[in-house]
Amino acid sequence: MITVDITMPIHILNILFLIVVLNAVLYRPVRRILAERKQKISDMSNEIETFHKNAKLRSEEFDGKLRDARRKAKHEFDSARSEAQASGAETLQKIREQSDAAKAEQLRLVASEVQSAEQTLKGQMESFATEMAGKVLGRAL
Repeated sequence: MITVDITMPIHILNILFLIVVLNAVLYRPVRRILAERKQKISDMSNEIETFHKNAKLRSEEFDGKLRDARRKAKHEFDSARSEAQASGAETLQKIREQSDAAKAEQLRLVASEVQSAEQTLKGQMESFATEMAGKVLGRAL
């Protein structure tokens, strides 16, 4: 049973006093700390999102620069290879010209030696023929 006497208003005042004191001492600081934590988490989340965006942008920038560098390196490699091939072809052409000139000179020398040997043999042909005829016939002419 509930009896209404002087203790009831004292209990109500006591409860109201405890609400005010607990609100000032416990609830308000806890709510403030929770609000600060929520704000920190929100700020960190925004920072993380910003870092992810920056990382993505830098990654794309790096990939673009890498593609450009590869393209440039391939172009320079192709250019160097074509220059080397042209230089090699030019050197090979010079060597061919020199060998053709040397070959022509050797052929000219061989032809002149053959002609001189032919002239010498033509001059000696009559004496060889007489000598051979003498040997074949067995008598000296």
